[in-house]
Amino acid sequence: MYCVIMAGGSGTRFWPLSRQTKPKQLLNILGDESMLQITVDRLRKIKFVDDIFIVTRSDLVDKINKSVKGIPRKNIIIEPTGKNTAPCIGLSALHLKMLKKDAVMGVFPADHLIVGHKKFEKALRTANRLALKNSSIATIGVNPTFPSTAYGYIQYTKDGDMKNNDAFHLKTFAEKPHLNLAKRFIKSGDFLWNSGIFIWRVDILLGLMKVHLPDLYNNLNKIEDRLNNKENFEDLWETIEPESIDYGLMEKVAYDAYVVKADFEWNDLGSWKALSQIMPKSRGDNVIRGNGMVLIGKENLIHSNDHFTAVVGLENVVVVHTDDATLVVHKEKVEEIKTLVEKLVDSDYKVLL
Repeated sequence: MYCVIMAGGSGTRFWPLSRQTKPKQLLNILGDESMLQITVDRLRKIKFVDDIFIVTRSDLVDKINKSVKGIPRKNIIIEPTGKNTAPCIGLSALHLKMLKKDAVMGVFPADHLIVGHKKFEKALRTANRLALKNSSIATIGVNPTFPSTAYGYIQYTKDGDMKNNDAFHLKTFAEKPHLNLAKRFIKSGDFLWNSGIFIWRVDILLGLMKVHLPDLYNNLNKIEDRLNNKENFEDLWETIEPESIDYGLMEKVAYDAYVVKADFEWNDLGSWKALSQIMPKSRGDNVIRGNGMVLIGKENLIHSNDHFTAVVGLENVVVVHTDDATLVVHKEKVEEIKTLVEKLVDSDYKVLL
């Protein structure tokens, strides 16, 4: 398997800690290493992984090349601009096709938390086997432990692959549900969390794109010619319409795809609220990173490295203090940080992006 790590996102939901020049995947959110380095190290431990590639924006290439260990510069694939996941994955497939036309390609987000390496490797081994022997496309679904409204879901059929008792035919994708619907998903027993991990052969993937994403496929064909001739393709790239791999492809081929059911611990770390759920707690279930204190309050998160930050009489609040910005937001409104960042673009405070 060749592994491709998608690391071009901006991580706006972690503003003000995350900025355009240092997005979430390059932050040391969980410890001494960046989320991207943690992901690279996780994949390097798997014996059947032949090589690892990172696909990212052009403005992040130098930072990644200098800060991430174990990935040579030639393994960093440059995406001229962000076009969502389908074009990103298609471009990566072209690069792998140049190495081996029927290579198995695993696609991984750069910034997810995974606990339980043996279970993770087992799930990938099953998916790799499906891609190699069945020419199937596969995704990893995580066994849900609570009715989350922050994750997408995958529904699967009860009939499994007889040779792979943890692989099931994929039925449908479901976007982030409201709480009551999430509870029904859990109760049904046939829904898994969508991990955003995909495994397929590059020739199979590109063939499916030809059928279901013909405009993208045609552009990729032209880009492939440029890549083979080592020519610039930015003009072609700019004509591509953004599209997610879930909407653009996976929902259309669900009838012929597999989901591998995994039970490792998983968190997509998509927001400050998600981070607070996994961090060590002090009295009152408060999370304090750096210099801070909570008085008469519970379930708050304080992130303040250089300045002392105090919270008095509040619950479920996130306070993030950096050198040039302070964020105060209720945990149930952390998704609105993305909207806040969008407004900063057109304001006098765009310097904070």
